[in-house]
Parts: sequence; structure tokens; C-alpha cells
Amino acid sequence: MRLRRNLTTLSFLAPALVGIAVFFLYPLLSAVYFSFTKFDLLTVPRWVGPANYRRMAEDPFLLQSIRNTLWMVVVFVPVRIIGAIGLSMLLTQLKRGAGFFRTIFYLPALAPPVAATIAFVYLLKPGTGPVNTALGHLGIEGPLWFNSPEWAKPSLVLLGLWGIGDIMIIFLAAVLGVSPSLYEAASLDGANAWHRFRYVTLPSIRPVILFAAVTGVIYTLQYFDQAAVAGSIASGQAVTGGGISTSFGYPEGSTFTYPLWLYTAGFRYNALGYANAMAVALFVVALAVTVILLRRSKAFSGEDQ
Repeated sequence: MRLRRNLTTLSFLAPALVGIAVFFLYPLLSAVYFSFTKFDLLTVPRWVGPANYRRMAEDPFLLQSIRNTLWMVVVFVPVRIIGAIGLSMLLTQLKRGAGFFRTIFYLPALAPPVAATIAFVYLLKPGTGPVNTALGHLGIEGPLWFNSPEWAKPSLVLLGLWGIGDIMIIFLAAVLGVSPSLYEAASLDGANAWHRFRYVTLPSIRPVILFAAVTGVIYTLQYFDQAAVAGSIASGQAVTGGGISTSFGYPEGSTFTYPLWLYTAGFRYNALGYANAMAVALFVVALAVTVILLRRSKAFSGEDQ
């Protein structure tokens, strides 16, 4: 009887287990193997040991991409979380039209990343873009946005804020799930709006903040589409047909993220063994950051830190 029950359980789990093995474990193990080889798709992989990993320590392009990616993680993730919390708090205060505004703020998250990036590059186009035109009418000289090394990454952050509807809706559900009795008790104790937010709302939504931090870090470590498209459109390569990979990092390498260099090394320079080593390193870093965040936070258990 127990054997039959176990076989029945395994039969239900089999599709998921096969999917995990085929689409996760096999690619992961293959990437680890190829990271120790010289591999270019044209010849048989040749074992080179840890040479690819030693090369990473001496690669100036890799170091530049790491700096840009770390900047995005340190700036983009907190700004996105703060923006989503602020927007969700604002929407909970609306008495009329709450459903309409929730829909309006969520809709940008449904836009494809490539289309959204193209639209944003147009909006922030120096000289003729609507944003700089409006700033000019106010007597303010608009920056060069995606055409400026100083403003390119902040422009990507603005693009990310425009599409925070996905995480905003999760924070909104969390805020609405806070018991009104907690706010009433805090008000009776003389707590003002800030104190209610600080001591009631934030502790109640800590699990969602942790979730947003973990997923935000993982997402930013893999930041590819927006940086690639923004560089291509802003540099004019998309119009002249120069190829998208030739404009990676425009302007002056300021948007050259880790995944962009991984792609360039693998598919432009045909160094797939080295690209696999970079991918394995990225996986290890993402896993380590996730474990650290989960271990340092007891939000899911509801315990005080």
C-alpha cells in the first residue's frame, strides 16, 4: 500500500521533476562544465581548467560591467521599493476612483521592455524630446539623458520607476491587508501618520519588502534588455543598421552591464567557454545574495530582527 502511494505521488511529481531536470539542472551542469573549457560552437570543447575564471580577474571590460551593475543594484532596487511603497500608500488613501488609478499605475508594467525603452528614449531625447521641451518652457536646460554618461544610468532608473506597477500591486495588497485595528490602537496611543507608518505598516509588510529586495536584486543582476535597447536607440545604431551589440554600453560604457558583456563575449567574440564562466559566477553571486538576504531577515518567520 505504501509503495503504491509513493508511486502515485511520484507520478504526479514526475512532470515537474522532469521539467526541472531538463530545463534547469542540465543547463546548469552544462554551463559549469563548459566554463572549464575553450568552446566556440565550431570546435570540440577543449578542457582548460580554471583559465576562464582567472581571465575574469584580469578583464577590464568585466570590471567595468560589474561597477555598472553594482550601481544599478545599489540605486535601482531601493528606489524601486521605496517608489512602490509610496505609490501603494497613496492609492490606499484615495476615496474615489481608486480602481481607476490603480489600473493606470499598473498598466505600464504590461508594456514589453523593448517597446517601453524605445518610448522612453524618445521622451527623453535631448533637444526634441517632450520632456526636455517642457523643461525648456520652464527655463530649465534639460540633461542629455541617455546620451550622457552621467545621466544614462539615472535614466534607466526612471524607466524602471515608470514600470513599478508589478511590485506596486503586491505592496498595495500587503498594505490593504494590515488590520485596521492596529491603526486604531496606534491612533489611540497618540501616534501620528508617520508613526503609524513606521511602527504599524512597515513591520506588517516586511515579508513583501524582503520579497521585493530579493527579486529586485536578481532582476537587476540580469539587467539586459533595457540597457541594450537604450544604447542602440540613443546611439543611432538601430537606425543606421550598425547592429545592436556594437552600441552596448553607450554612452562611454556607462550602461555596460554584466549581462551585456556576457552576451558580447559569447556571441560576438565567440568565447562561449568564457561566457559560461561568467554565467556561473553570476549564478553563484545571485544565489549568495539571496541566501544572505533571507538569513539576515526573519521577516518570513515574523520574528523581530
